[in-house]
Amino acid sequence: MNELHYQSLSDVCRRMKSGELTSRAVTEHMLARIEALEPSLGAYVTVTEKDALATADRLDGERQEGKPLGALHGVPIALKDLLYTRGVRTTCGTRVLADWIPDEDATVVTRLKEAGAVILGKLKLTEGAYSSHHPDVHAPKNPWNPAHWSGASSSGSGVSVAAGLAFGAIGSDTGGSIRFPSAANGIVGIKPTYGRVSRYGAFPLADSLDHLGPMTRTVEDAARMLHVLAGHDLRDPTSLTDPVPNYTGALADQVTGVKIGVDWSYVETGVTADVVVAVRQAVDTFAGLGAVVSEVKLPDHVPLIEGWAITCAVECALAHADHFPERKDDYGPELAALLDMGRSVDALAYARMERARERFRADLDVVLDDVDMLIAPCMLSAAPTLEFMATALADRDKTVGFINFTAPFDYSGHPTITLPAGLNDAGLPLAFQLIGRHLGEPALVRAGYAFEQAGTPIHPPLDSDS
Repeated sequence: MNELHYQSLSDVCRRMKSGELTSRAVTEHMLARIEALEPSLGAYVTVTEKDALATADRLDGERQEGKPLGALHGVPIALKDLLYTRGVRTTCGTRVLADWIPDEDATVVTRLKEAGAVILGKLKLTEGAYSSHHPDVHAPKNPWNPAHWSGASSSGSGVSVAAGLAFGAIGSDTGGSIRFPSAANGIVGIKPTYGRVSRYGAFPLADSLDHLGPMTRTVEDAARMLHVLAGHDLRDPTSLTDPVPNYTGALADQVTGVKIGVDWSYVETGVTADVVVAVRQAVDTFAGLGAVVSEVKLPDHVPLIEGWAITCAVECALAHADHFPERKDDYGPELAALLDMGRSVDALAYARMERARERFRADLDVVLDDVDMLIAPCMLSAAPTLEFMATALADRDKTVGFINFTAPFDYSGHPTITLPAGLNDAGLPLAFQLIGRHLGEPALVRAGYAFEQAGTPIHPPLDSDS
């Protein structure tokens, strides 16, 4: 089973359905790898070994009995620890909820289980899914270089997938929290259209900005997981009722004639040269595949990145109203400061952000009338150093710049896919994102898969002997 942990989720699932592999054997392999690497990487909050093995045995029995098998049959995955899990603690990266055990599963957890996934455990995240980990928590280590950032807030999700500690994971994205760890760890991440995936049972950072989505090592794997996760949920009032298309079916389509827009002034402003080169090379690859690339002008997004903290703070204060300010001393400094801000923001300031959201979303739809998708960076650079991030999180100007490529599309609710784009000279992953039309996920996975197949895969960050 050499390198089994780095094989794709989809391939492993197919091999288990055929009987070539058993879920028990694959799950034992993954648990052994977690045991070996967790001390150095620290991606998990809780490993549910007993439940995982019991699920694997049940699924193997169902295959032997000839029962119908789900789209994720037998595959070990992991969950960001803000998703409710019945009987398993859900800490949300906080001290306040360190011992909280929900009595029900989040909708996405239910759907994963119904599709045959084996849940390995719960993954670390920054406190409350905001900017930094609680002082009590040792942040997950980037497997490419532990001196560099592993991303926020879905830090454990990015590290676990990149390091072969899970075949896929669930992340959430409010200001970039699927895209940052996907880019920093060299994996694929999909932030779906707002409402495409139910948020019921996910502890919120900011309800109107939060998105849940898959993080995997390949586009096919992300499409397969998204198909399981997507769909209407009566328990989420923002859940969309539109039918769920066959995302994996879109992978076989060519990208000839697909229209990709690029705003070079947006792509290049404040961005390191290696990221700009990665985007330019991606544009050339798409053009070589037959896509039509044209220059566009992104609508004014500056009010959104400058005011993102206003929206996030108000909605986060609502989410934590049962605990803050009564238990303020149990909060870390960054999240406590956000909550204090949220309780003091002027109502007119929040309303202005809602008008800015509406304007940007409408103007972006106009741009996307002429192209199928946009291409842009995810971050200003490859994964920054931990030293840089420690100062950046305390500097509002740096934080505003950092969410330049992410927060606008959380406001607008448009779907994105983050794609690895090789390594820079320092051996760190480079990445870019495609931004699609409302419910344009099929076009995004189609383009992402074509790019992935045309490129040269990067080697995993840790070899089998790590």
